Amino acid sequence: MAVELNHRIDGSGPHVLLLHAVGMDSTFLEPLAAILSKEFAVLTVDLRGHGKSPYAPATHVSDYADDVHALLGKLSFAPCGIAGFAMGGMVAQALAVKYPQDVRAAVFANINHQQTKESYAALMGRADAARLDGMAPILDATMERWFNEQFRRKGGDAAVRARLLGNDIRTWCDAFTAMANVDTAPKLKSLSMPVLCLAGGDDRSTPPPVVKAMADAIPGARYAVLPGGPHMMFFEMPDETAKIVGPFLREALA
Repeated sequence: MAVELNHRIDGSGPHVLLLHAVGMDSTFLEPLAAILSKEFAVLTVDLRGHGKSPYAPATHVSDYADDVHALLGKLSFAPCGIAGFAMGGMVAQALAVKYPQDVRAAVFANINHQQTKESYAALMGRADAARLDGMAPILDATMERWFNEQFRRKGGDAAVRARLLGNDIRTWCDAFTAMANVDTAPKLKSLSMPVLCLAGGDDRSTPPPVVKAMADAIPGARYAVLPGGPHMMFFEMPDETAKIVGPFLREALA
């Protein structure tokens, strides 16, 4: 059963949905949404178990996509452009594959489309570590993967640290399990809407070659790299992210 998601709409114009990363919530998309809402109606949501959305068990990224699909129908917001970052990118993939009628154009950012044995083990390991000892012991390593050093030195990751420490640990574990079992790779070739696969030049979690491989698996997909972009580019570099995402959506949704 779909979870009713906390959400917010800002601006007016063509409809655009933004999806956040694991452990975060829609408030971390506000800087990017503020820029894009100057020309789009921007919908941001808290994925299930995140922010103000209620927790419900999830085992697959399609569980999160089902929630989003239900909300889009309730709001009469579909079809829309969608931009998902990190875990949000996997949810965007699942939405585009399962509910293509919902998606006019898609940005899959900072994410892959399939797991190797090594990446599967790494993701499940992060779920197991949090389940065993909580979030505190893994925070530093997580921030190092997600943000650039200079940003961390200035304390730019403080709000993210606080958010992760305040989360229901089940949400983190479910999300990493779902990401570890992503299986959209064989289905992406069916996508017919415009797609942009966006990588961060300094993304340690999902380096550019991984994102390029995803782009190569989608007929007609575009590929772009944000120089210096970290895994969480939407939060650390919202202006630079908007300069890539905005023009793509403007053209695709015209």
